Amino acid sequence: MTSALVVFAYLGIVLYIGAFAFRSRASGAEDFFLAGRSLGPVVFLLSLFGSNMTAFSILGASGHAFANGIVTYGLMASSSALIIPVCLLVIGTRLWSLGKRHGFITPVQMFRDRWECGHIGTVIFTLQTVLLVPYIIIAVIGGGTTLRAVSNGAVPFWLGGAIVSIVVMTYVFAGGMRGTAWVNAFQTVLFLLFGAVAVSVVAVGMGGFSSAMEGLFEVPATATLLTRERVSPLYFFSYTFIPLSSIAFPHIAIFCLTAKRLAHFKKTIVFYPICMLLIWLPSVFLGVVSNSATTVPAIRAKLDARAALSAGGPTLPAQERDRLRAQSSGDDVILRLVEGFAPPLLAALLAAAVMAAVMASDSQILALSTMFTEDVFAYYGGLKRYGDAAQVQTGRLFVIGLTLVAYLIALRVPQSIFDLATQYSFAGYAAMSPLLVAALFWRGSTKWGALASTLWIAGAVALVAWVQTVVPTPPTGTIVPVFGVGGMNVVTRATTGAMVFGMLPVVPMTLISAFLMIAVSALTPAARPRQATLARYFA
Repeated sequence: MTSALVVFAYLGIVLYIGAFAFRSRASGAEDFFLAGRSLGPVVFLLSLFGSNMTAFSILGASGHAFANGIVTYGLMASSSALIIPVCLLVIGTRLWSLGKRHGFITPVQMFRDRWECGHIGTVIFTLQTVLLVPYIIIAVIGGGTTLRAVSNGAVPFWLGGAIVSIVVMTYVFAGGMRGTAWVNAFQTVLFLLFGAVAVSVVAVGMGGFSSAMEGLFEVPATATLLTRERVSPLYFFSYTFIPLSSIAFPHIAIFCLTAKRLAHFKKTIVFYPICMLLIWLPSVFLGVVSNSATTVPAIRAKLDARAALSAGGPTLPAQERDRLRAQSSGDDVILRLVEGFAPPLLAALLAAAVMAAVMASDSQILALSTMFTEDVFAYYGGLKRYGDAAQVQTGRLFVIGLTLVAYLIALRVPQSIFDLATQYSFAGYAAMSPLLVAALFWRGSTKWGALASTLWIAGAVALVAWVQTVVPTPPTGTIVPVFGVGGMNVVTRATTGAMVFGMLPVVPMTLISAFLMIAVSALTPAARPRQATLARYFA
């Protein structure tokens, strides 16, 4: 239980930082939800990056690399290191400027003002809430997985997820954006150090990586882990759309509003790719190397389960296939690797660093709380009727309710962290990026174009969920046709989830969303905002 006790001590430190250490004496919604728009450059960089690097970046990346190889780095880290900083430069700075000028706290407030729409903004808020819940679920899964792994099962999955949920909920409830930002800054420093330390320790424990990599290369079954062979070109291309989701995430957009000065974006844009390298390269590399760590019993069991799953193929009963798939999951493989080769105390500290990445869901919870109080409670008269203090308390109650819902869903979700994120949250928010671009840079966009895009995204995400619910998960490497035209498979079901023309759903979702925004806006010129409104955005 040494590792578990160290992680619990870490949770206590995080709770203190978020709930008590940086609480402000100022009151009011802007201070609670945006830290008074006063974050300095270092905290802004670390908190913005940390809020985007959740369990997906360490547990999800290493787990995906364990099964698919070094190509995982190319799928996410390479394109994200370029696209996310560009989005912050082009879109994030403009959001900050408009928020500062007009007092916006949420993206929906900007949409309502820009397009002079009311209830359409509520539709956008509803979709954003639904799409962000899977990302919060990932944190619960990551917390349960981490505590179960470091305690060797003494802390069950359901209890680990509950503990992480309660800690995050408490300091978000008490500290608001200021506490959340400082916790993210602290946690980002911790998990940025994780990669270098973990790689060094595992290298010593394994006697160097050369023999491990040569061993993988010499066996045909594992040689493909060092190539792009396990991922098709269309699948690889799909991932260039995923980073578009970053700026459309409400927690990232809201974080853009917290900077004290516009100049704070400069360091963030410059250092963001370096931070990506420090997180993703060690996580992916260790995930791949885990395939050689046959001396670690937990990893050996995963490899045996994977071999049994492959040997059984379609003849395996569905229940047995699901059991083997869960046993061979690599979401906790990096924890098992560190546990197998690091001294107990160091392994415990590294586990705390992994927990730091897992708990970055705090900003998502706070973002949805902010949006609910501003875009629903205040917009529909709650602020005028009950006052500023009631608005903050409403946000806190929403934090409790949302965390509880995410926790209950997480107990029933069988998908891996990586696939859950890409199929739902990343895909949906990438498809919402045309709304941001149109609102900020196109005078001719209208509220009806925004509504058409929003409804399309909602329908597409529902279709993806339906495919993954109705069609059973097929064996690895097997594709199940779901819908076709003229002998061509349009929608299929793979092990990783739904596919469209061999690509992730994010590609057609984003392209059609952009098309609908352009086409419907062009067909509804009468719905364009007044010149006075346009002048405030396009002077």
